[in-house]
Amino acid sequence: MMSMVQNSSSIRRLLNSKRLYRGLSSTSAGINGSSLHDNGGGSNINPHYPHMFTPLDLGPDIGSLPNRVIMGSMHTGLEGHSIPKLMLPLLNAEDDHTDLTEMACYFAERAKGGVSLMVTGGVSPNRQGWVGPFAGKLSTETERDRHKLVTDMVHSIQIPSYGANPTEPARICLQILHTGRYAYHPFAVSASSTKSPISPFPAKELSTSDVKATIRDF
Repeated sequence: MMSMVQNSSSIRRLLNSKRLYRGLSSTSAGINGSSLHDNGGGSNINPHYPHMFTPLDLGPDIGSLPNRVIMGSMHTGLEGHSIPKLMLPLLNAEDDHTDLTEMACYFAERAKGGVSLMVTGGVSPNRQGWVGPFAGKLSTETERDRHKLVTDMVHSIQIPSYGANPTEPARICLQILHTGRYAYHPFAVSASSTKSPISPFPAKELSTSDVKATIRDF
């Protein structure tokens, strides 16, 4: 069973209202503490939700999630931007929105609440796929390195597990989003020269070479 929750308060309410684990405290200490780990042969597991807090093996490259609680993607506005530095003074930008510290802290708090896997807001693989002008993009090594702060902070959070290991690190997944004809900028591209109902800009039809280039960007 996969459950989508947005924050640790939601998890606490779920634990309390559904009584997923009999006798488990619904406080933050109960979620983050060792009381989540079952040392009694599974007697604390509610039969109505037998798999909620059991590990989920995602293979040797990723490892196991400590539970089945996930947070779906939401555009939080914390994904940064791709404005060239030379343009920042012209735009009177007060903050360096390429710094992803706020994004890292946001997801770390969810991990501390017990969410095992979080999916970020959309980040484009190229300029044409931007959500809007100069939105978050990941197509250079510099942009890649900025996200290490986010993954390192999330991976540093250990979540109690009922598996072979008493804890497992939280995980985060980057949503690579190409908006196609729904892009809110004049560089939008799509399979045909059409305009989405929500964008004022018609998309440019991709040629065969454009399609291949987009595949490479992913």
